[in-house]
Amino acid sequence: MDIRDYIDDVARSVAFLSRIRVPQRHFVGHDGRLSATVRAFPVAGVLIVLPAAVLLGLLRMLDAAPLFCAFLVLAAQTLLTGALHEDGLSDAADGLGGGRDRESALAIMKDSRVGSYGVVALVLSFGLRGAALAAMMPALSPVQAALALMAVAATSRAAMVWHWNALPAARRDGVAVAAGEPETASVQIALVSGAVLALLFLLPGASLLAIASMALAVCAAVFAFTDVVRDKIGGHTGDTIGASQQMAEIAALGALALAL
Repeated sequence: MDIRDYIDDVARSVAFLSRIRVPQRHFVGHDGRLSATVRAFPVAGVLIVLPAAVLLGLLRMLDAAPLFCAFLVLAAQTLLTGALHEDGLSDAADGLGGGRDRESALAIMKDSRVGSYGVVALVLSFGLRGAALAAMMPALSPVQAALALMAVAATSRAAMVWHWNALPAARRDGVAVAAGEPETASVQIALVSGAVLALLFLLPGASLLAIASMALAVCAAVFAFTDVVRDKIGGHTGDTIGASQQMAEIAALGALALAL
């Protein structure tokens, strides 16, 4: 693996998954497809969440209230990503929950309006993640809490790649189709790097049981969500890929909150 190519993939991934500006030199000669670039999603996730993780560490050093810290950190993450994954979760919830059949579900997902399923999904996502973060904090030092947040970022971005690869495209157009199907080797790199990063970041503050619990929770949540998507619409969309990140993040934080 050429390190320069990988650095370019990391930069492209950061640009794709967030609102962070990336130097144009990383896109010279690139055709816009992400088939190989997905290998860098876990590392990009860590870089995107890094400012929020630093904020979490600083707030904990100042002994700020855990729930207040949690929602400030979630707000920072949302600003950095431009609510990209939350938007996917909302649209996917509306389509999967409100669609009578495959065609109506896909039509609802494409509609920019937010329905009741989407609103409930967003409330639950922010509420569960905020509560889990707040519950984790007393068991972790400021640095350990920041590292745990980065571990979850790496894991959830790897989960996106798995979901993307596990299903065919549900439509003939859309962001996911234009971006291309993930290459097998890139998927493997993403999954391995996501697992390694999560392990390295969690080891300073979490037991092996807590780490294993998080891994099992993420796998169960993403597998179950992918199965629902397969049954309902027969394949992935950009919205379900984004929603898979949210499902993984909720599961990861929830498992850590229970296990730490």
